[in-house]
Amino acid sequence: MSLLSDVHAPRDLRRLAPAQLPKLAEELREEVLAIVARTGGYLSSNLGVVELTVALHYAFETPHDRLVWDVGHQTYSHKILTGRRERMETLRAYGGLSGFLSRSESEYDVVEAGHASTSISAALGLAIARDLKGETHHVVAVIGDGAMTAGMAFEAMNQAGHLGKRLIVVLNDNSMATTPSVGALTRYLKEVMAGRHYAKLKDDIRRILLRLPGVGEQVLEVAKGFEEGVRQAFTPGSLFEELGFRFLGPVNGHAMPALLAAFEEAKGIDGPVLIHVVTQAGKGYRPAEDRPVAYHGTVPFEPKDGVRRAAGTAVTYTEIFGKTALRLAERDSRLVAITAAMPEGTGLAAFAERYPKRFLNTGIAEQHSVTLAAGLALEGQRPLVAVYSTYLQRGFDQIFHDVCLMDLPVVFALDRSGLIDADAPSHHGLFDITYLRALPNMVVMAPMDENELQHMLATACELPHPAAVRFPGGSVLGVPLDADLRVLPVGKAEVLRRGRDGVVWALGATVRPTLTAVERLARDGAELTVVNARFAKPLDRDLLAGQLAEGGRIATVEEHALAGGFGSAVLEAVTEMGLEGVEALCLGIPDRFVPHGSQRVLRRALGLDAEGIYFRLRQFFSTGALQARGGGKRG
Repeated sequence: MSLLSDVHAPRDLRRLAPAQLPKLAEELREEVLAIVARTGGYLSSNLGVVELTVALHYAFETPHDRLVWDVGHQTYSHKILTGRRERMETLRAYGGLSGFLSRSESEYDVVEAGHASTSISAALGLAIARDLKGETHHVVAVIGDGAMTAGMAFEAMNQAGHLGKRLIVVLNDNSMATTPSVGALTRYLKEVMAGRHYAKLKDDIRRILLRLPGVGEQVLEVAKGFEEGVRQAFTPGSLFEELGFRFLGPVNGHAMPALLAAFEEAKGIDGPVLIHVVTQAGKGYRPAEDRPVAYHGTVPFEPKDGVRRAAGTAVTYTEIFGKTALRLAERDSRLVAITAAMPEGTGLAAFAERYPKRFLNTGIAEQHSVTLAAGLALEGQRPLVAVYSTYLQRGFDQIFHDVCLMDLPVVFALDRSGLIDADAPSHHGLFDITYLRALPNMVVMAPMDENELQHMLATACELPHPAAVRFPGGSVLGVPLDADLRVLPVGKAEVLRRGRDGVVWALGATVRPTLTAVERLARDGAELTVVNARFAKPLDRDLLAGQLAEGGRIATVEEHALAGGFGSAVLEAVTEMGLEGVEALCLGIPDRFVPHGSQRVLRRALGLDAEGIYFRLRQFFSTGALQARGGGKRG
């Protein structure tokens, strides 16, 4: 008989006997595996937290007790247990369930989290608010060991330890971020694991002493004075206890009795507690256990053997970046590559293998990565920071203060710029132009295809200033690659097509669909000039002024937020140059967060595919020829 079929909310879960929970966890793991096999998504992290999720909802009165998950891509079991089982087939699809947490989906999703390392800060805020309101519920933050490498997590722990508020932090230690965790903290946690021998020894001695009639208690009291010295002999000093936290663990994250006992103990402690829970990424599914990185995020696959159904063999922009980085490193020994916990995700795995001394993986620490790059640049190195566009937002102040202010030649390779496939509103790279072009000394460019990407990277690595190259996630267009890398003239656009009825400036991934749209317009009788802008900063003002010297119509197209983006930059230039009689249309992302969905579906919904661009341009550049032919309606 299935237990999971009768669990529609955590209150149903809490009606079960503790002895039934392992069976429920087994059913839940099978359910998660079956769902991800069909829909694709995050697998390793979700399989690793099944027992932990069950135990949390069993031990705590959610949603009255607040449960704050870090990142959110480990919450598939949480979604199933909180009433969303029937909708899991829509996971990450447009209009379906988010692959992360979403407050609009459920009251159990207390905090939305797409970026790492935010849970402890948010949970501390919830705990402070609880005390201000005179309430008594528990607040629990679940954070992975990879997310603990970010300074923000320690800033929160420092404050929590100082305030002494009742707060429970569950450190899910599976030695994984999106790749195996790195750094001193990871080494420390391994040493804590080794310290289990000390903890067992201490408990054994305590039991023996208490059996001694009349003197056991006295000897035990004296022994407490020696405990710190003994502990130091077996394990390093407790980092978490020094920060003001009671430390419990390590706890086997797949042993239900151990988890429940730890949570019950933590609930009785009047102050901040950290529970070190050790789990296995991919638990219960051999392909994911053996290759947790490969199954961190996956396309649909065959559960029997793990073979991907639609993995495909298309080359990605990430691969082109990685190969170009290697070529650049071969010709310039000063080039040092930096990534924040994503050597595979950013295409730098081969670079790390070939140039281990010139490769730095900082863990989930984007702020540190940026300032680390600044330090390298100060000593004459050429740092190349590879990061997803959305994650670089976390290092904005460091870009301003530590790179641009000193005008240092740091190159930022912004992967997954624009709309991305099936993740979350937090993961689209739609704001980088806005926050980068506002900074003096920064050069911002975007390639229209993979061939231009390699030349832009070569250009950026030659500049004496900060530079960012933004490029999309996903497959390349398949254009031929030039054998030799060349440096592009900075701030110079490229005219791809000439026409008499108006001008269209497109940037990056929108150039090709814009060309397709304009070619269709030509068949309707409208001849438009198409410009591959290449640079969002600096703009090719000479070309712009020449095209609009006598007024006219201009449209801009970008896969980026319209507020402060490429189109805004063009309009600012038109105004600053005093160009009169200019009418403008800016196509891009409106002032709202974009939901999850496939790139194809999202571009269509936003009117940024070739068809959508065609209809918007047709309306704007309407001419007598177009009107004579009659308009079409978008199907």
